[in-house]
Amino acid sequence: MSGTRERILDVATEVLGSDPDAAMGEVAAAAGVVRRTVYGHFPSRADLVLALSRRAADELVAALAEGSEDQPPDEVWAGFVGRLWPLLHRYRVLVVLRRGELGPDIHAVLAPVDAALADLVRRGQQDGVFGLHLPAEVLSQVAWSTVFTIADGHLAHGGLAVDAAVTTSLLVLGVPASRASTLAARGDAS
Repeated sequence: MSGTRERILDVATEVLGSDPDAAMGEVAAAAGVVRRTVYGHFPSRADLVLALSRRAADELVAALAEGSEDQPPDEVWAGFVGRLWPLLHRYRVLVVLRRGELGPDIHAVLAPVDAALADLVRRGQQDGVFGLHLPAEVLSQVAWSTVFTIADGHLAHGGLAVDAAVTTSLLVLGVPASRASTLAARGDAS
């Protein structure tokens, strides 16, 4: 990918993160290019948002894949959340945009992430590490949404850190409180 295209994506993440309704002209201005340059790389706002979604999906799947099949699923989850915590600001905008007109397209692009998370939760349920109170597909989404809610709280109120996100999401997954706290505290969350 070209440097200009990458810069536009980086800037679009920030601009749309602040204002999900921002126009292409605002992205161009923030990137220090003319609108024609943005449109040359992304013929429409939808193309820009879907490119951001593809980038996020690739990064999320790669971060999840860093966990070992030999590790217990709760350790894999804790490490995944820990690796992503500093980057969650990049993905928050997609949570908002998934609710809009591009929602079905964003959901389709992020489907591999949803499937990988559900597979991890299913493995955890089979191993007796995660609860059986919801189907794996639903439970993974609830736990993942919890991480984003805590990230929003961190940005809005400060003071919430990765250990809060790891502990709370593991509790949602049905991990005992003592184990969740241990994983967050021992550094699997970083």
